[in-house]
Amino acid sequence: MASRHPHTGRPRALHSALEWRALVELAMLPFSLPLLAQAPRGDGHAVLLLPGFMGSELSMIALELFLRQRGWAAQTWGLGRNVGFHPRHAVALEQKVRHLHHSTGRKVSLVGWSLGGVFALYGAHQAPECVRGIVTLGSPVTVDPEGSASPPFVKAMYRLIAHPMGPSAHVLQPRAKKLRERRSLPLPMSCLYSLGDGVVPPQEATVEGDPALHENIRVPGSHIGLGFNAVVLWIVADRLSQPEGIWRRFEPAGLPGWIYRLLTPPAG
Repeated sequence: MASRHPHTGRPRALHSALEWRALVELAMLPFSLPLLAQAPRGDGHAVLLLPGFMGSELSMIALELFLRQRGWAAQTWGLGRNVGFHPRHAVALEQKVRHLHHSTGRKVSLVGWSLGGVFALYGAHQAPECVRGIVTLGSPVTVDPEGSASPPFVKAMYRLIAHPMGPSAHVLQPRAKKLRERRSLPLPMSCLYSLGDGVVPPQEATVEGDPALHENIRVPGSHIGLGFNAVVLWIVADRLSQPEGIWRRFEPAGLPGWIYRLLTPPAG
């Protein structure tokens, strides 16, 4: 079985307080461009990028430009700012996935950051015949019965902007309940998570599932910086570059693999 990370409770307070380190990750990205220029190339299929809570299309610009440069037809979801798991966005996303599949004649890959990963799961459940695979970045794809363990400030922001009852209001709606059936989803899924994530705890950003289709990949960095973290960009390209119907678990190799292992030593 692909196993969830054993962490329990909220993200560590220090990690939440140091989420500003995402600025350092952004500043380091230009220095990583020579290495990223050697990342795996795509086969031209469509990749739909889904932003996190309160994120807009602009938040996905680094991923979009990088994936386009490497040969994928990457685009953002086109639904504006992500203000919570609302029915209108869920329905529009399914229509978007079906349209891309019909217009290109090829299955679509979904890449979701934070809450965008929850939308990616929903889209794949609604239109599995149109989806090639899913990659999530620090997404709360697994929520225990007692509810989310995200920090209080995250829940307060969600109540203020999305729904007065907080995340549970949308988790309990019929559309979101289908996400609990993900084990029956016969699609490749790679969940990228960080032990330093100050927003979504590791146990919620990882899944249990069939190791022939599902995997959890630990990455270094903050939650806010996942969308322009050079290690994350490389891994996303590696996952998307696999031929359709031939999926293998992530195995870091070569110089990028050496850097990956250096930055993510075995957790103690």
